Amino acid sequence: MSNKNTIQKTFPVMGMSCAACAARVDKALNHQPGVRHAAVNYAAATATVEYDSDCCDEASLQQAVQAAGYDLLIHTDEHTADEVEQAHRQKYQALKFRATWAIVLSLPIIVISMVFMDMPYAGLVTGILATPVVFWLGRSFYINAWKQLKHGAANMDTLVALSTGIAYLFSVFNLLFPDFWLSRSIEPHVYFEASSVIIAFILLGRLLEERAKGNTTSAIKKLMGLQPKTVTLVGNEEPYLNEELRMKNEELGCAMPERPQEDSSFFIPHSSFSKDSSFFILNSSFKLEQVLPGHLLLVKPGERVPVDGTVVSGESYVDESMLSGEPVPVSKKAGAHVYAGTINQKGSFVFRAEQVGKNTLLAKIIHMVQDAQGSKAPVQKLADRIAGIFVPVIMGIALLAFAAWMVFDPAGGFTHGLLALVTVLIIACPCALGLATPTAIMVGIGKGAERGILIKDAESLERARRVNAVVLDKTGTVTEGHPQVTSLRWKNEDERLAAAFYELEKHSEHPLAEAIVRYLENIFPQLEKNISPVRQFESLTGRGIRGTVGTTLYYAGNRRLLTEQGISVSPQLKEEAERLTAEAQTVIWLADEHEALAIAAIADRIKPTSRPAIAALQRQGIEVHLLTGDNESTARAIAAQAGIRHYHAGVLPQEKASFIARLQHEGKTVAMVGDGINDSAALAQADLSIAMGTGSDIAMDVAGITLLTGDLGKLPEALRLSHLTVRTIRQNLFWAFFYNLIGVPIAAGVLYPVCGFLLNPMIAGAAMAFSSVSVVTNSLRLKNKKIGMKNDSGKYPDSIETGLSNEIVETESKITETKNEETPKKEPAVSTPVVYKVEGMMCNHCRMHVEKALNSLEGVRATVTLDPPAATIEFTDGKSYTLEELQAQITKEAGDYQILAAEQA
Repeated sequence: MSNKNTIQKTFPVMGMSCAACAARVDKALNHQPGVRHAAVNYAAATATVEYDSDCCDEASLQQAVQAAGYDLLIHTDEHTADEVEQAHRQKYQALKFRATWAIVLSLPIIVISMVFMDMPYAGLVTGILATPVVFWLGRSFYINAWKQLKHGAANMDTLVALSTGIAYLFSVFNLLFPDFWLSRSIEPHVYFEASSVIIAFILLGRLLEERAKGNTTSAIKKLMGLQPKTVTLVGNEEPYLNEELRMKNEELGCAMPERPQEDSSFFIPHSSFSKDSSFFILNSSFKLEQVLPGHLLLVKPGERVPVDGTVVSGESYVDESMLSGEPVPVSKKAGAHVYAGTINQKGSFVFRAEQVGKNTLLAKIIHMVQDAQGSKAPVQKLADRIAGIFVPVIMGIALLAFAAWMVFDPAGGFTHGLLALVTVLIIACPCALGLATPTAIMVGIGKGAERGILIKDAESLERARRVNAVVLDKTGTVTEGHPQVTSLRWKNEDERLAAAFYELEKHSEHPLAEAIVRYLENIFPQLEKNISPVRQFESLTGRGIRGTVGTTLYYAGNRRLLTEQGISVSPQLKEEAERLTAEAQTVIWLADEHEALAIAAIADRIKPTSRPAIAALQRQGIEVHLLTGDNESTARAIAAQAGIRHYHAGVLPQEKASFIARLQHEGKTVAMVGDGINDSAALAQADLSIAMGTGSDIAMDVAGITLLTGDLGKLPEALRLSHLTVRTIRQNLFWAFFYNLIGVPIAAGVLYPVCGFLLNPMIAGAAMAFSSVSVVTNSLRLKNKKIGMKNDSGKYPDSIETGLSNEIVETESKITETKNEETPKKEPAVSTPVVYKVEGMMCNHCRMHVEKALNSLEGVRATVTLDPPAATIEFTDGKSYTLEELQAQITKEAGDYQILAAEQA
């Protein structure tokens, strides 16, 4: 938003009964001074308004809506959603009561009118039964129509009130004054069955519509129900509230219990806590809205995490499927982040609250989904314009039909014309047009949220289906974004050398140093107890570091550093370093003053889902490009591992946007996927911007779609969801237009001269009622659609080609115009990747043991991940191993880990 005073907010709208109502509210809000844009969602009964707070406020918006005959709820708090939901439930129950009794009273009217029409006093009996249906159970139609008339407007209620009112009054006149027609040789028919049955059918249709509309927002309701109402507040040995926090509590009116006396407190025993953990329950029913940053909260097995924070004690596994869509629980220990709405499994833990209220990730997801569901797709604009003029046009057609009958059929024209007028007013339905797009959008965006795909607005969802080129950032998108040590090769392994290496790198501020420190801590758990302090530490820019540990001077850095210092390198280490460099891994050397002692290989490994996701995109005919600022060899290696045919090395952040612009100039619809601040310009340039949820907030702010877990496998899902949603919208619009284009002429009587057919008003009422229901039901079918990359058997639908054999790989350096073709390389035959579950891994050390054990098998390329705990294996050169053989290898080489049921990757 360009203006700092611009506010965007979503308000509940009360009193809308059809799409024409939504169009009127939309018009009233958009004509209000200071409103930049307003979008009314009839299906969700909300209005999203972007307005300048200097020119208008919420009260003026409410007055504008009230002047149009509706109401806008502007005083919202944490209870508003519950109040609106309660109002919807009451509306549903009232509709259910009225529809049920309308049907009960209309059934005998139908029987009498169809079977016993010649019985004595048949007209009087049907009139008595129809009266409560029309004026008691159907009174809301007349009340709403009168309200609209007072505001100079008309809606669906106007059509129903006119048609049923005319049919009822005409029938009463014929019942009381039959001689008026008999004297003119016209049989005085009564149409009480039409007025009552029409109201019964429309009430039933609205009941089903209200129920179906409630199902379209089930994803939001699920998200809102993920947080508990109360939490368990605890304290530890230190005062659990500092003075600043206590004063803040008092300002907010949060009555905090005083710290209990020592004899009234107790230790919370659980195997998840360390022996020295001591916490005191201060309030076991503390209200969620009173939780502040800094509070310590206890989460027991089976409970939901109430707010975002960091674990301070205990350990457990937490089900984060509401964020990731993946069912595998994630290990949580001290220092790990936990998120509101996730479910704790077996262990207990205490965590410190950090983000509460509207600042939690869950609250942001809910807000984003609500905004997206309230947005309008471009395809909806035509339907909105038609809905806005629909009722006056239909009233004009009805009068025209009546006049035509009077002119062309002087004998029976009045009766037939009156029936045609009533039938036209009844059969016309703007609601189907109004519901066609928003219901599909709401279901589609809700389904995406359940799968960890956040869609910013309807326009992004609609645009995704047109994407035919995808540009991927490398770091954090295709790769994990966290450099890891893949191997450590010693000339002569010695724990004292490891301690020296650890101490040196611990003093370094280079990002790669952190990877080495983590690796050494996992390999040598007792390392910190054995180290000596480093002296005379010095950072050598562009080369490495050096420092004295004990009495020995050590160097850690690149090969250039060793060459400058005249340090000898053994042939074995030299050969290994050359191999690792060719694989695009960064090599860090450890040496003393005389010789090289070890090499550590560091790489940013690709995510396990990147290769299958890219293969899925390419099978759909989507061109995939990899952009990276890395050198040519690294880019080539990553592209080969991921199966990407087009890669571009040495790309600066500003050049990413230029490259996307060039693809757009070639006629491509481009989606950019990135995760960092350096990707924000490219994301803004792309037709569709997609951010990884594990990246920067700026990238997510710019993005139209956010993949919450940072899993690239969600990208094909998002594109498929777009295709399914747009297809559903088109089906809905086709049915809505087709229904009205065909139904209205037939109701007017165009078939009567041809075959003598004149549509019964009762049938017209049933057709109108179920037209809206059919549109909403078709949208709800989206819920059952499968959007994952796997088919029903748990396998990917097609084999995933390696993309390496007999391929011409296009390269581009610094985004030059010339593309250099690599000579096709003969690669060994590689099988389809297979994913196995691995149980028993607790840390990165465990993961590396399992990976090393598997890769020691001939013809096996294995990548093992800790989260999720899985091994992705490719069998090369025609080799193949059974599950039992793989298990035997792991048991022999790695220890007590278990490899389970494979599924095709």
